[in-house]
Amino acid sequence: MYQSPARSLCSALSNFCCAPPAAASSSLLRRSPVPVKKALSVPVPLAAASSRCGCSAAGPGAVNPQAVYSMGNSTSRLYSALAKTLSSGAVSKHQEYLEHPDSELLDPIDPKDLLAECQVVLQKRPARLQRDFVDLRTNVARSHQPIRVMQWNILAQALGEGKDNFVQCPMEALRWEERKCLILEEILAYQPDILCLQEVDHYFDTFQPLLGRLGYQCTFFPKPWSPCLDVECNNGPDGCALFFLKDRFTLISSNNMRLTAMKLKTNQVAIAQILKCNETGKLFCIAVTHLKARNGWERFRSAQGADLLQKLKSITQEAEIPLIVCGDFNAEPTEEVYKEFSDSSLNLNSAYKLLSADGMSEPPYTTWKIRLSGESRHTLDYIWYSQHALQVNAALSLLTEEQIGPNRLPSYNYPSDHLSLVCDFSFNEDPDRLL
Repeated sequence: MYQSPARSLCSALSNFCCAPPAAASSSLLRRSPVPVKKALSVPVPLAAASSRCGCSAAGPGAVNPQAVYSMGNSTSRLYSALAKTLSSGAVSKHQEYLEHPDSELLDPIDPKDLLAECQVVLQKRPARLQRDFVDLRTNVARSHQPIRVMQWNILAQALGEGKDNFVQCPMEALRWEERKCLILEEILAYQPDILCLQEVDHYFDTFQPLLGRLGYQCTFFPKPWSPCLDVECNNGPDGCALFFLKDRFTLISSNNMRLTAMKLKTNQVAIAQILKCNETGKLFCIAVTHLKARNGWERFRSAQGADLLQKLKSITQEAEIPLIVCGDFNAEPTEEVYKEFSDSSLNLNSAYKLLSADGMSEPPYTTWKIRLSGESRHTLDYIWYSQHALQVNAALSLLTEEQIGPNRLPSYNYPSDHLSLVCDFSFNEDPDRLL
């Protein structure tokens, strides 16, 4: 069995800084089969960062006003090596997870530098699994730079270590100090213009400060009753997060939405933002959500999906504004909520159907894990888009069964039980003709 590196993340970064350039370059090549898409250099404000890990005297699930806790003896050393550590007192109250008016400008970082640091931390782990983009363009002409959208349930750290019971995944493979580098490496490999994440419980100490320094504008909306809070030494609630590059888009409006079912407020949330493409001047709406999990909740998910669609109809002015919806729907294509999105008046199509031979079938799986209850292989994650106004230029292929391996996900070389989905979109020249 593979053994995780014994040295700490901090010392690994220290060695990297002192290593000769040739050694650093060698490591970069070993860990990165996919080239970085582009460099970013936009300074952004930082809202908050985490302090040292510790367990609350108030008991499991409590939020200490002086600290944001991390699972697995995490101290966010990678973050502390790249940016200043700010007081986390601003995240002490639940309602204040949403916005942080007090911020500080931090120096931008080059994605190649961050990728190199991650790869040094991961140098004793197996190499990244290679995935290729499938060209789906119907014509070669391109009027503007494609918009790359990435959808991913990254697996909340508290759930992965404390509740999910991945019986074939060694606990060492889930250590946050290294797993966060695997997550960042996956994001940096594809350099999305828009990033939609679910199960984010390290937003303030990892994703906001690091992605903010890469030029992304960041939004987070936690679940009202996150299951992460039931885990001792948690890092706060998990939720949905949405990131977009500020040099490519301008935020027009933003909506944090708590979904309802049968007129009752639920524990699931969504974020929807209207963005203006700075290159074309065109508006579009990007949304991210995470619906209720588990068998037996099909009608509940259907009601949540209907509520989300109704809200999106209002936001997009009944499809006048093109729409992209990313999410872990926790629903197979046979479920009613999938049919609701397929048949919606918003004229949505599922991007990953285009990878099938007939363009009509979803992938065989987007999540594959082994729990105490047995093997679980399902298609639950989707990128929906307005097919009258947008076209899919390319989509990232999924990992094969051979790449995933017999122990399934997560693993030493893949950090989540869900696969990331990545698509390149462009605006149709004549969007009205397909309505």
